[in-house]
Amino acid sequence: MVEDVDAVRVVKGRVKWFDASKGFGFILGDEGDGDILLHANVLRNFGQGSVSDNARITVRVQTTTRGAQATEVLEIAPPEEEERIPIEDLGDSDMESIAALPLEPARVKWFDKGKGFGFANCFGRPEDVFIHIEVLRRSGFADLGPGEAVGLRVIDGKRGRMAAQVTSWETALRAGK
Repeated sequence: MVEDVDAVRVVKGRVKWFDASKGFGFILGDEGDGDILLHANVLRNFGQGSVSDNARITVRVQTTTRGAQATEVLEIAPPEEEERIPIEDLGDSDMESIAALPLEPARVKWFDKGKGFGFANCFGRPEDVFIHIEVLRRSGFADLGPGEAVGLRVIDGKRGRMAAQVTSWETALRAGK
């Protein structure tokens, strides 16, 4: 069966919801586009296994007879929030000072969404890096899987090294070019 296919277009919007266990979610476009399907494979091609609800997202979209679906993720930005819960160990760090920190390559050791935290190992360093769920959410992720490659901006917290920002490894590679 051959489907009528519209041209691919770039759409900016926000993540309505995404469920990694189901393997898909939906995006709401800023221009009043209806629901746009976001498949887990498209998100993984961008280098992320999850994305937080209300994250800002830019995607290439193709409309078929089944509806609109994202074919490529171009950019993900954390949700915009008016009031954020302060994270004690981050102190008064703002996004500008966090963005100035070096990006360290790391692999997720484990992350438990229910507990609200997890740990990663940075390449060439023996100590674990603590990842708080609020830092993860502010970075545009909803969850992390064991062995997932990420980029971390790390601070020295009261109890050791702590992630101040998490990026997909592919995003870190693109930023380094």
